[in-house]
Amino acid sequence: MDKNDSPKADKSPQTSPEAPFTTFIQLDGRSPVPSQFRTPGTFTITRLQSPAGLPDRITKLSPVPALLVSISLKSLPSSSYQVWTADKLMATSIVHPFRSNVIDFDSQPRCWAGSAFDYVHYSVPRKELDDIAEDLGFGRVSDYRLAVLEDDLVVAQITKSILPFLGRSDRLSVLALDQFSLVLGAHLIQRYGVLQKTARCSQGGLAPWQKRRASELLHENMHGRIRLSEIARECGLSVSHFARSFKTSFGTSSHQWLIQHRIDHAKELMSQTSMSLIDIAVQSGFNDQAAFTRTFHQLVGVSPGRWRRHHMTRHSGT
Repeated sequence: MDKNDSPKADKSPQTSPEAPFTTFIQLDGRSPVPSQFRTPGTFTITRLQSPAGLPDRITKLSPVPALLVSISLKSLPSSSYQVWTADKLMATSIVHPFRSNVIDFDSQPRCWAGSAFDYVHYSVPRKELDDIAEDLGFGRVSDYRLAVLEDDLVVAQITKSILPFLGRSDRLSVLALDQFSLVLGAHLIQRYGVLQKTARCSQGGLAPWQKRRASELLHENMHGRIRLSEIARECGLSVSHFARSFKTSFGTSSHQWLIQHRIDHAKELMSQTSMSLIDIAVQSGFNDQAAFTRTFHQLVGVSPGRWRRHHMTRHSGT
């Protein structure tokens, strides 16, 4: 790959070596493709796109026990798609959009696509899955069912929800990715895990002191650079238990709560100061004014500038 085709990894400040991240790799017809594709030992989301296909099959490797979840974003004819697990060629057919593969990295999965493709790959460490399973009351999951070209509506929907953020300037924070990995992990366990027990998870919310502490930490880390595990630890809970309890207490996930808090903070600054919108965007935890405007419009229904003009006009007439 030349400079223009090198992986464009999100460069959000990471709070630890294990922090999750996303990458958008765009190949072209001239890009040499390595025979082995190595993922890091953490939760990652990689979008891999090519207008020309692959000259040969790729072996996918992980330094830690993990699941590979791959989902197609466009069709591939059956003659242009092959998958191997443990050196065995799997039976496949035409690849329809948003069909999923779930394969253990231990089987050294290999794939080949002979025509244009667009895929999202999730690398999900088994350690994270074990923690989620334990907290849900399933115990340790010994094995996961192999799935090729699965019509998994949940994986399809959560992929559609994250797709707009891959390769964009207002990339998802580590807090959002932590929340996302919990949702995906819980689904993988319940749909593909070989389970020995039924779930028995707590339905209670956070204690008052835990609500206060979680709110304080989120307020202090408005950019979302704090890990979900850090907040959970401060509250004396496991990550998945904390995430469920937070949603019970606040009616939304910690990431969505933080986004709403950013918007409320921006409204306060717009109504009480003469700061520019770019300064307000930064003060409210957004990467840039474009990200601020897009999010504000999604939640409020109008642009920040229009909201500010309306607010000032309304109050000047009172």
